[in-house]
Amino acid sequence: MLDIALLPGEYAVCRMAAGSALPPTLPGGLSDGDVVTVSWTADGISLICPADRVPEQAAVETAWRCLRVAGPLDTAVSGTLAALVDPLAAARVSVVAFSTYDTDYLLVPAVRLGEATTALERAGHRVLA
Repeated sequence: MLDIALLPGEYAVCRMAAGSALPPTLPGGLSDGDVVTVSWTADGISLICPADRVPEQAAVETAWRCLRVAGPLDTAVSGTLAALVDPLAAARVSVVAFSTYDTDYLLVPAVRLGEATTALERAGHRVLA
């Protein structure tokens, strides 16, 4: 069983052109519990952030809710993401997953949050709002 925290507010999944600069204000001033993650590739920049912090030049898909696995997790432990993604896939809930050094995160569509939390709880996890 995993404890999973529902982070407040909505999140956005964004795409920026390769070589774009992130606004200097993006990481600054995050509220307690907020998370921002950035991935750079030759094809572009992918950004996940609170919906109210989306850069103006980004292509945006919004209305995601963010779930954080209570951590820190031991990097030697395997199967954590599978234990979360499998019940969501069975419930046909779309997922965007990402990890930090300490823990794992899942984004689920805001309109499917109830179904997502039900699926996770039926799988034995505890979702804390």
